[in-house]
Amino acid sequence: MNPVVLPAFWALIPAAGVGSRMEADRPKQYLELAGKTILEHTLGCFLDHPQLRGVVVSLAADDPYWPKLSCARDARIARADGGLERADSVLNGLLRLSELGAHEVDWVLVHDAARPNLQRADLDRLLSELADDPVGGLLAVPARDTLKRAGPDGRVSATVDRALIWQAYTPQMFRLGRLRDALGAACGAGIAVTDEASALEWAGLAPRLIEGRADNLKITRPEDLLGLARLWQAKQP
Repeated sequence: MNPVVLPAFWALIPAAGVGSRMEADRPKQYLELAGKTILEHTLGCFLDHPQLRGVVVSLAADDPYWPKLSCARDARIARADGGLERADSVLNGLLRLSELGAHEVDWVLVHDAARPNLQRADLDRLLSELADDPVGGLLAVPARDTLKRAGPDGRVSATVDRALIWQAYTPQMFRLGRLRDALGAACGAGIAVTDEASALEWAGLAPRLIEGRADNLKITRPEDLLGLARLWQAKQP
């Protein structure tokens, strides 16, 4: 049986957000977790992958924290200007990738800066499953709980069939040119783009869902950070 050949890829990390729901003294990606910042852990999910061509991190222009990190001097990482919204940061990152030599058909994996528990097995599964996909796709997790649709009065209007619902995670993997064009068109039309897949959907395409681990969590609130710290501590020998 021939071994699976994973495609080469670029990684793009939009990290210009302030993370107001963390109620911290700095953006959440710079909070410490197990001796490093969240952003350093997130970058570490990609940096040692043999198929990685490079990483772009989109940062706020006045970000005072990034220059203090040792990874800021890593030759594999380039910086791009962040924007007001996630889509703006991703678009700027895609343009920076083109400047670095990325081609229109190269795979780009966009990953949340505050999602530091991505496992190599999930990353490799995404790369393997989508290597020849005509559209691309994303890691996601099927809904496990009963879901309710609320009415305008705050009461339940219906129970949603959870078998049809998935929770979108990252990385989200698309060709550079197609993702840039879809994001640009959606933003130009005033469409609210909350993730990269939604831009492809608006363009009439159907990204593929690749089931990943449920513990690939995004740190949004203080309890998320505490929970991940406990999870990592429990795994220590």
